[in-house]
Amino acid sequence: MSDTPHPNRDFKPIFMERIENHSFSEFLDLVIRQVDEIVEINPDLSEREIFEEATHYMINNLGAHSASVRIYDPQTEQMLSYGSYPSEEYTRETYIPLEGSIAGKVVATGKTCLVPNILNEPGYQNKNIILKKGVNSLMAIPLEIPRFFPRERDTVGVIQIYYEEKDREFSSLEIQLANLMAKRLSFVVARKKILSLNKNNKKKEAIVWHIFRKLGSRGGIKMREAFNQVIPELADMVSLQSCAFFSVSENLNQIVLEAGYPDKRGYHGIGTSFQVSSEPAFELILNLRDYSGDSRYEVVTPSYVLVVDPQRSDLISRNLKRFAEMHNINSILYVPLKIYGEVSHIMTFDAIEQRQRYSDDEIDTLLFLGHELMKVQKMERLDDALHDFKNPAIAIAGFARRLRQLLENKGSEQSEEQIMKYADILVQETSRIQELALSIYRVGDEQVVNLTDVLKRRFEINKEAIKEQLKQNITLVEGPFDTNLKVKCYLIHLERVFDNLLNNATKAIPLKGGLLEIRTYADGEWACVEISNTGHVSEEDRLNILEGEGPGRGFYIIHRIIRLLKGKIDIRENKGAVTTFLVRLPIA
Repeated sequence: MSDTPHPNRDFKPIFMERIENHSFSEFLDLVIRQVDEIVEINPDLSEREIFEEATHYMINNLGAHSASVRIYDPQTEQMLSYGSYPSEEYTRETYIPLEGSIAGKVVATGKTCLVPNILNEPGYQNKNIILKKGVNSLMAIPLEIPRFFPRERDTVGVIQIYYEEKDREFSSLEIQLANLMAKRLSFVVARKKILSLNKNNKKKEAIVWHIFRKLGSRGGIKMREAFNQVIPELADMVSLQSCAFFSVSENLNQIVLEAGYPDKRGYHGIGTSFQVSSEPAFELILNLRDYSGDSRYEVVTPSYVLVVDPQRSDLISRNLKRFAEMHNINSILYVPLKIYGEVSHIMTFDAIEQRQRYSDDEIDTLLFLGHELMKVQKMERLDDALHDFKNPAIAIAGFARRLRQLLENKGSEQSEEQIMKYADILVQETSRIQELALSIYRVGDEQVVNLTDVLKRRFEINKEAIKEQLKQNITLVEGPFDTNLKVKCYLIHLERVFDNLLNNATKAIPLKGGLLEIRTYADGEWACVEISNTGHVSEEDRLNILEGEGPGRGFYIIHRIIRLLKGKIDIRENKGAVTTFLVRLPIA
């Protein structure tokens, strides 16, 4: 059939029909393809990469020069740089103010803003960058990503599309197309958020599974092992260089490093304690200082503190700046963990990437991890306390029986003296068991103690445990001693080290019998304790014990506490198959 119009038909309907059948359908097909390019962006990319791809498609389809994205951060009330094409993130301002800016105006009104001539626009303050880029006009369109939960806010921002023409006239068609693309971009980000929520739930399940599996292990749960198994679960969420878990003293003066990743010698000083005042970021988190820094280099919120640039931030000490430079750490996230509104622990996440922001979902996952690790620490202390109940419990039973016998045969002056001695020991040991129970939550206060006196008391208790366990042919040797060795420590920590060393030394003595010997002496700035026993230790076992990986829980407790006390431990084998454990602690 010919397309030639019939002479009796009106021309206008024919023209409109042709437009509808040919031109309009082709145009609509083009628009659909352009929008689909946005919708089909891979949601597994990072948000910044998603925005960079989207702006790439937008400038191609709209015939623009370049484009960039800014997201409103309600915590700092500023507009964050969040991607651009061509990528210019290293030269763009990280933050611009909400008030008085084009981006801020779009976020506040939710409407598109057209700037035909940027040089004449007072709301665009940095004219130098515009001159360098060679652009003269701007279309700024709103970007809105709906919230998923009632407690959340909608995410709002702006896409700024730049053109080379000066005094450009923007057609209503291209404005509508740009807004349509922005709406489809919000769909991509929302889809990413759904997938992210699913991933985060899987991460939480994996964290709980690792901890649950450790709970069922024969040696009981150990913070170091649990920590180093759960942290790698965050690898695809944080470009992690290192991570640390700190506890805060009740008086908010001291911070103790409880666990660190990676777990390698020289990277983390596990057990190290230091003053809160030595690190401004910790002071800020504990409300011991007001924030007066530069928001270009850090983000301070009620849920976390993010140091975007450690080398320029005033919240980072000189020592930590050197450490960050040495280990390629380009942003540090501080996440406080609270009990009844009080900060009891702090986690830090050191990233290779210079992160500008963490999403609510990411922070939620990190908080979940932190609270699970707090449970692990409490369970570890419970396991430790249960392990260390044994010796004082055995000794108390023995002294109680002996005390009863003395009371039944009471009469001599000597028995009166013995009764008082045993009664004193019972009071001391029951008090110690009470302290062990309380150590699950706290460890008391540091004090200066006489090292030799503490060792001799624990040796006396171990001697009673030997009797109660009916061990035969063990020769006990005490001394020589330095009676003036003073160390500063938590008393219960020192007692637990000696109890575990003496208990392990006693168990290592062969069935036929042998030697158990103690002595103390000073060596320069170190107060030294030697505990020797008959028995051989292999080189493999010796190295494992020095790393805190020896058989049983006792060596793990010893290793952790000695690091906390800033001490050292060594093992050597003497002639006659006698093994000596040497403990060095700083003299007070």
